[in-house]
Amino acid sequence: MDSQTAHRTLIVANRTASTPLLLQEVTRRARERPTTFALLIPNVQSRSRADWTMESAISLLERAARGPVQGIVGGTDPFESVKQALAHDNYDDVLISTLPKRLSEWLRADLPRKVRRFGVPVTVISQEEARGNDVLKAAQRAGVAAGGVSLP
Repeated sequence: MDSQTAHRTLIVANRTASTPLLLQEVTRRARERPTTFALLIPNVQSRSRADWTMESAISLLERAARGPVQGIVGGTDPFESVKQALAHDNYDDVLISTLPKRLSEWLRADLPRKVRRFGVPVTVISQEEARGNDVLKAAQRAGVAAGGVSLP
C-alpha cells in the first residue's frame, strides 16, 4: 500500500487496545479503503505495562488491518499525548476506543470534544457493558482472549 495515498488513522486506546469491537472497526476501515494505522496508548502507569499492551495489541491490530501498525506510547495526559501525535504526524482522523461510558475517564474528561478542536474528525468506540460471559464469547468469535491474547 502506498503510504502517500493511504488514509491515515490515529487509534487512541489503552485498556481497550485489543478488544473485539476495535478490531472489527479496524478491519472494516481497512476493507473500505487503503488505510494506515497508528496506535497511541496514553496514560500508562509504567513503560513495561505499555510495552506488554502495545505488543499484544499491535499484533492483533496488524492482523485486522492486514498491514503494519505503528505503536506510540504517550504520556500521562491523554489529551496532551493526542496533541503531540497530531503535531508530529498528519492523520486524517482519530479513532478513540474507550471503556464503557460509566467507567471511562476519557469520556468524563470530554476527550473526544477536545480532540475535535484540532479540526480532525473523531470517532468514538465505547465498549458496551456486558456480563463476563458475553464479553468472553465476543472475544472468542474475534479470535481474541480476554486481555488481548490471541486464541488458537
